[in-house]
Parts: sequence; structure tokens; C-alpha cells
Amino acid sequence: MEVLVVVDMQNDFIDGSLGTKEAVSIVPKVADKIKNFKGLVLATRDTHEENYLSTQEGTNLPVQHCIRDTRGWELNDEIASLIDGNPIDKPTFGSVELGKRLVALNEQMGIDKIIFVGLCTDICVISNAILVKAFLPEVPIEVDASCCAGVTPESHERALRAMESCQITIV
Repeated sequence: MEVLVVVDMQNDFIDGSLGTKEAVSIVPKVADKIKNFKGLVLATRDTHEENYLSTQEGTNLPVQHCIRDTRGWELNDEIASLIDGNPIDKPTFGSVELGKRLVALNEQMGIDKIIFVGLCTDICVISNAILVKAFLPEVPIEVDASCCAGVTPESHERALRAMESCQITIV
């Protein structure tokens, strides 16, 4: 079984408070990837509370985003319509819950490959890909670079090279 992990395809990262033209441009590609994927699709959702600006992350990135129950927190409508079940809410860059869920799926059914797409390449995609690599070191992990966007094009490329160094396949 293959698993596609769709990372944080939320309004705030696409066209909201932290949106970029590169993020907007990958939405149709991610939608096509989901539509044509034959395995299991999981999604994550960056989730912050009203006190975000007083957290460590909020101090380092003082832009309110993905506040629970706001439009910015919601998955992009096109992407949301393709996702079965609820996304995995994550209060930090990497999701331990995602790692645990994938370990359980691997024990139950066996995972042949995990593919990552989404936002932002240089923060949450890299964090989750490396976290999952630690949870499942023998399962091949792949990142579809054409279905990811970073904070900047340069940071996107740096993150792809860093993941490649950690034995994550970049396609």
C-alpha cells in the first residue's frame, strides 16, 4: 500500500496571511495528484489557538495564521473536497500523531511508500518527512517537488536538497 500525505494545504498558506503565488500555483497539481492516487490519502492541518502570538513559534513568526475555526485554518475548498475523513490537526511543524498513525498502518497492512506534497516545503513538509523517516526508517519516502511550495523559491530548493541528504527521494 502507498500513502499520500497532503501537508497543510490551508487557505492561510495559499492565499491568506502567509500565502504566495507559488502556493497558489500548486493547488491544481495537488488536486490532480490526489484524484489520481490509488492508495490511502492523509492530510495534516496546521492548528493554532488564539494565543498563537505568545507561543515560541508566534514569537519567531509573528503572523497570526491557521487559528482554529477560521477560514485560514480550513483546507482549500478544492483540496478538502478530495480528502476523506478529518485532517490530522498539528500544533507544531511536525506531527507525532501522523508518525504514530503511519506506524500503526504499517503494522496492519504494510506500507510500500509514503509520498509527501503540500506546504511549506521548508517548514512543515521537511519536518514531517524527516519525522516519518525516524518513525519508519525502512519505508521509502518520496517528496513530489512539483506539488510543494516553500516560503520562497530558494528555501523550497534548500529544503529539497536537505531532504535528499536524509535519503528522502525527490521527484
